Amino acid sequence: MTTDFTFSLRTTRFDEDYVPDSGSRITTNFANLARGDDRRENLRRALTMISARANELAGTEDRYAVELDIVSAELHPSADEGEEPAADDAGIPLIEMLDVQILDRATGARLPGITGNNFSSYVRDHDFSVRLPAHQPATDSGAGASGPGPVVPEDFGALHGRLFRRFLASDVYREHFARPPVVCISVSTSRVYRRIGAPHPVLGVEYATDGSSLTDRYFGEMGLQVRCFMPRGAAAPLAFYFEGDLLADHTDLALIGTIATMETFQRIYRPEIYSAREPAGEVYRPRLDNPDHADTGIEYDREERSRLGAAQGRYIEERLLVPHGERLEQWLAEEVAR
Repeated sequence: MTTDFTFSLRTTRFDEDYVPDSGSRITTNFANLARGDDRRENLRRALTMISARANELAGTEDRYAVELDIVSAELHPSADEGEEPAADDAGIPLIEMLDVQILDRATGARLPGITGNNFSSYVRDHDFSVRLPAHQPATDSGAGASGPGPVVPEDFGALHGRLFRRFLASDVYREHFARPPVVCISVSTSRVYRRIGAPHPVLGVEYATDGSSLTDRYFGEMGLQVRCFMPRGAAAPLAFYFEGDLLADHTDLALIGTIATMETFQRIYRPEIYSAREPAGEVYRPRLDNPDHADTGIEYDREERSRLGAAQGRYIEERLLVPHGERLEQWLAEEVAR
C-alpha cells in the first residue's frame, strides 16, 4: 500500500474575542496579539487598522470591513491514502494560515478574499530554528546579513515543501478553497531592492532583488514564486509568494484584503520597516535598526518569538519527525519519484 497521510482542517474566527487554542503556534502574528492584559484592545486596534487600510486602498470612506478566519491544518500520520482519520486519531498541528473575506457594508455581501496571507508551520520552525543552526560548523555562527550566510543542508525544506503541496492537493483543502494560497511576508533585511516596471493600480510599485534568498528557496520547495510590491501609501514593499499569476488570478478587492491585513501585522511587528517615516526609494535595503518610525502602541517581543520558534521546532520533532521519521522518509521518496 502506498504510504500517505491525511489532513484535517478547522477554522477559527479572528476577532476581538479570539483566544489561541492549545494547538496554535504561539509565535504566530495573530496569536501573539491575543496575549496579556491588553489582548482585547490589541485585537480591536489591529482589526480597525486592517479595515481602515482596506478602505484607503479601495478609495472608500467606510464601505468595507475585512473579516479573518484562522485556518489550522492538522496531519494524521496513522491514516493511509483514501482513509478518513479515526475518531480518536488526534492530528498533529502542521500549518496555520488566514482566510480573508470582505464585508461590503453597502450591499451586505461578503466577498471572497485570498487564503494564505500569514503562514506559520511547525516543520518550518524545526528547519530554521533547530535543524539549520545544528548544521553549522562549530566555528561558524551562521549569522546572515553581513557574512556569507548559513551552511544549508542539501535537502533543506524538501519534506516541508512536499507536505505543503500534498495538503493543497488534498480533498479537504479543495473542498474549502478554490485557489492556492498567497503568502505575504516582510522583505528581507539582508537584500537590496530596486524599483522596476510600471506600478500596478492596487499592488503599487514593484521591486526586484538580485538572486534568491534562503526564504525564497524554501518557499520554492513549496511550489511558490515571489514578487515584491509597495502599495500606495506604504513605507516598504511586501513579499508575495504565490502559484500561478498574482495579478490575473485575484480581484483588486481580494488583493486589497491581503495588503491591508499583512501590512497591518508588519507595522506592528516590524515598525522600523513598515511604519518608517521615510518610505522606500528607488533603491532600498530594509533596516531593523531604523530609529525614525512611528509606534503603533501595540507591544511585540521579537526576542521571545525567536526563543519560542526553537521550542516549537523541538515540539514537532518529538510529535512527528522522530516517531514517524522512517515513514516520512519513505513517503518523501515516493513523492519525489512521482
